[in-house]
Amino acid sequence: MNASSRQKSGMKILVSVISILLGFVAGALLMLSSGANPLTGFSYLFQGGLKSVTRICNTIAYAVPLMLTGLSVTFAFKTGLFNIGAPGQMLIGGLLANVLALTVDLPRPLLLPLVITASIVGGMVWAAVPGFLKARFNVNEVVSCIMMNWVAYWVVYIIISDHFKSTTIDTESQVIPAAASLKTEAITLLTKGSNLNLGIFIAIIATALVIFILNRTVLGYEMKAVGFNRFAAEYGGINVQKNAVLAMVISGALSGLAGLTFYCGYLSNMRIGVMPSQGFDGIAVALLANCAPVGVVFAAIFFAILQTGKGFMNAMMPIPPEIADTIIATVIYFAATSKLIEMNLDRIKKFFGRKRPSKSEGSGEHVEHH
Repeated sequence: MNASSRQKSGMKILVSVISILLGFVAGALLMLSSGANPLTGFSYLFQGGLKSVTRICNTIAYAVPLMLTGLSVTFAFKTGLFNIGAPGQMLIGGLLANVLALTVDLPRPLLLPLVITASIVGGMVWAAVPGFLKARFNVNEVVSCIMMNWVAYWVVYIIISDHFKSTTIDTESQVIPAAASLKTEAITLLTKGSNLNLGIFIAIIATALVIFILNRTVLGYEMKAVGFNRFAAEYGGINVQKNAVLAMVISGALSGLAGLTFYCGYLSNMRIGVMPSQGFDGIAVALLANCAPVGVVFAAIFFAILQTGKGFMNAMMPIPPEIADTIIATVIYFAATSKLIEMNLDRIKKFFGRKRPSKSEGSGEHVEHH
């Protein structure tokens, strides 16, 4: 990495840190307005996600789907597309995984890979539709992705309600068998009964693959070239339409895996009538990470701490849990306006970097004048 790249990376990290600090400032002002001590409130907020081994592992388990949806948004964004369809892709990936888990009777070594593959295929197929519409008819992917989200919502609602509904709770599916779950007894015992599961390894592998594809393959180079300037890429002989579809398909595969880790890992069934918030939160994760795959991992953990800790904060103090959501919203706002932060940082740097004449230089000029 050359000096210029290091400087850019340092600037991105600094912008993310400033965005987080500004978010906490907003949260502190809200706590003060409600008569609460911000330091105490933030203490309970972080204790809720990090107080014990079990809480830490639960936070990481919650962060895993956020990592994958953050990677999904990041991958699409790097290739010039905005995948806002992660919630729908999560739903379809989770649905196919659950359907197979509840209908196919196989031993764990065979069933688990089948379930993982089904979730990937589900996400890929669901994302391929906006990708094809974008490539073939130049339909805005944001509009088509939002429409596909709601189609997925009702597909899950109908299939679960008609065929896989729980016998005890009408709004939930049947619980998947242990053979199809990402939870393992060894990890559960080691983490003192937390929800941490094999999904963490899936997220790590997915992060490594995204970095490899984007930085070490011809396909990744072509996709990034299309993202920078599709007209220049097309002039250079790159098939823009094919790469648009492929980018959405790979992005959808990551969201499908997020559905797997959430519905077959963090949970053990699906809930109907609920759009998974992790799909939309993945956008925030990608923004805070400045669309850097490694940064996505840390940004996902940060958001998971806020989400898992807000309930504890609310239980310990008369502070509404929505304050944590306000902090997240403020962080997103400043992360989205990172260019403004960068511009102001550049101005500050230039102001303090101006060369001022030293005393020796001034005295020399005085002597020469006389």
